Amino acid sequence: MAEPIPSTLDDQARDTTGAALQATLVDLIDLSLVAKQVHWNLVGRQFHDVHLHLDELVDLARKYTDEAAERAAAIGVSPDGRTATVAKESGIPAFPSGWVKDRDVIKQVFEAVDIAVRRVRPRIDETEKTDLVTQDLLIEIVRQLEEARWMWQAQNAGYESEQPAG
Repeated sequence: MAEPIPSTLDDQARDTTGAALQATLVDLIDLSLVAKQVHWNLVGRQFHDVHLHLDELVDLARKYTDEAAERAAAIGVSPDGRTATVAKESGIPAFPSGWVKDRDVIKQVFEAVDIAVRRVRPRIDETEKTDLVTQDLLIEIVRQLEEARWMWQAQNAGYESEQPAG
C-alpha cells in the first residue's frame, strides 16, 4: 500500500523523527499503564493523596501519548501503540502484581518517571536537525515529566528522611 500520509520531511529526517516519537509513545503508554496498575493496588496511610497523584500522572502520560502519536501520524509515520509493541520496546520498569504499600509506590513511581525523563532527553538532541516541531514537543514532554519527577521525588524524600540513622 502506498503511504496514505506523505511526509513533509525527507526520508532520513522522517525516519529519525519517527523513531524518536515511537520510542516516546511506548514509554508514555507504559508509564500510564504502570501508574494505573499501582493506582488500583495502592494501600497505606497516604492512600488518598498518592491515589490522586497517580491519576495526575496517568492524565499527563495519556495527554502526551496522544500528542506523540498524532505528531508521528502528521509526518507520515504510523504510530504503534499495540500491547505487544509496548511490552517489547518500553524502557519503563515492570511493577509487581498485587497490593503495594504507599511508600513503595512513591519510590517506584519516582524511579519510573525518572527513567522516562532520561529516555526522552536524548531524543531532543536527535530531532534537533530533523524536525524542530517534534523537538519542541519532546522538550514540552520532558518539562512536564521533570515536574512530575520532582513532585514524586519530594514525596519519596519525605519517606527517606524518616529512616533511622545508622
